[in-house]
Amino acid sequence: MKMATGLITLLLVLSVKQAVWGEPFKCACHDSGCSDEEHPSCETSTKCYSSISETDGEIERRWGCLPEDEKADIMCHSGVSSTIVVECCDGDFCNRNLQPTLPSPTVLPSSDKQGEMSSAYSPASLAISVVAPIAALVVFVAIAVFIFRRLHEKRMRDLNSRDPERQQINGLTAVPAGDNTLQGLIDVSCTSGSGSGLPFLVQRTVARQITLIEQVGKGRYGEVWRGVYQGESIAVKIFSSRDEKSWNRETEIYNTVLLRHDNILGFIASDMCSRNSCTQLWLITHYHEHGSLYDYLNRNTLDTALMLQLLTTAVSGLVHLHTEIFGTQGKKAIAHRDIKSKNILVKRNQTCCIADLGLAVMHSQETNTIDIGSNNRVGTKRYMAPELLDESMNLDSFDSFKRIDVYAFGLVLWEVSRRCIVGGIAEEYRPPFYDTVPNDPSFEDMRKVVCDAQMRPAIPNRWSNDSTMTALAKLMKECWFHNSSARLTSLRIKKTLMKMQEGNKKLKVMY
Repeated sequence: MKMATGLITLLLVLSVKQAVWGEPFKCACHDSGCSDEEHPSCETSTKCYSSISETDGEIERRWGCLPEDEKADIMCHSGVSSTIVVECCDGDFCNRNLQPTLPSPTVLPSSDKQGEMSSAYSPASLAISVVAPIAALVVFVAIAVFIFRRLHEKRMRDLNSRDPERQQINGLTAVPAGDNTLQGLIDVSCTSGSGSGLPFLVQRTVARQITLIEQVGKGRYGEVWRGVYQGESIAVKIFSSRDEKSWNRETEIYNTVLLRHDNILGFIASDMCSRNSCTQLWLITHYHEHGSLYDYLNRNTLDTALMLQLLTTAVSGLVHLHTEIFGTQGKKAIAHRDIKSKNILVKRNQTCCIADLGLAVMHSQETNTIDIGSNNRVGTKRYMAPELLDESMNLDSFDSFKRIDVYAFGLVLWEVSRRCIVGGIAEEYRPPFYDTVPNDPSFEDMRKVVCDAQMRPAIPNRWSNDSTMTALAKLMKECWFHNSSARLTSLRIKKTLMKMQEGNKKLKVMY
């Protein structure tokens, strides 16, 4: 009975094993578990396999039986690796026909990026990245130059829209200048009733026949050049584009009727000229080789007669500006607003004339209006009157503008007088307030000295031993009073200087 039970149990185990693993079969074998027969093989009830692998560049193939456990199925379904491939099958020696192959090498993501970078920085791409922006900039500049040239041509066409041969201006017939001399043109202009500059068309014709020779000055407004017209030297003041309002104002003032005077800089023409594809603003005037009074004083000392001549002629120009002339061909009163030694020129005969009318103010008693113009530029701080510095000036009174001219002229009197030889000595040239403010004083620097401390330039003690210098010292003090209404008029200054001239001539005759 016991033997029967054991036999039944053995049969059940074998039947279960057969149910789970199936019928055993043989596989081609080339592995450590193969039999040592002539034709190596192994026996399994799972699967036969064939594999290929790569290690350090060497290819190895294996065949055999999968182990009879749960790992077998995992090995057959492990997928494809770049270094090993396993293929499985069922049946006797089925793996003989299996020829697994390794997949082709693939480019890793890092290699992709490296390739992209090498492609991005190839010579062609580098050339494109450099040339493209430059080409775009060149195209932009070309377009800008083209637009600028078209605008410039249009402006010049507008300027030249008048008949270049003949034109009626304010009832006068203006003809081209031709080969006429400047003096001839000016004589015709004055006798024809214009009273100041040449007719506008003639001004333009003259401007186009000028050859610039050398630069003789430079300032915040632009440059001054010596030019030549029909063999005669002239001065060309070239304004910078940002100072167009000064050019407009000076042109307007110089074209005022009856402005022409021996002691006002002679005006010839005003024009917009094209030079190097740029529009320039030209103001053409008489040329004076001595330059400004400032330059002249730096280079020369004076005797009493020359000192009085320079001062008398300078103030004569100021008187002419300040004076209103009534009548059909009248002239408005004009205040300069920037009197200083750099704006007074010395002529060849050692007389003076006043220049730079870009800040001038005009007044007519008939309408009682003050024409300040549109120029917002202020005068020179070193020469500013106290009422300008403390902002107490009455802008509605034209006399206030004339009084600031008188204050500034008082400082010019001091500059010139210092260079006069008295007792064999002449002081070195110095600008007003040279010892109390910096070289380029600020508005606040001048206000503290002139308004708060009420300081004025020092009068040398040795002047007290000379009657002319003593009288000049008294005159300049009466020009720079802190109270503007107490200052002398320009006409009173002129009369005083003329008396001093007469007295000096009498002294020369006596001695």
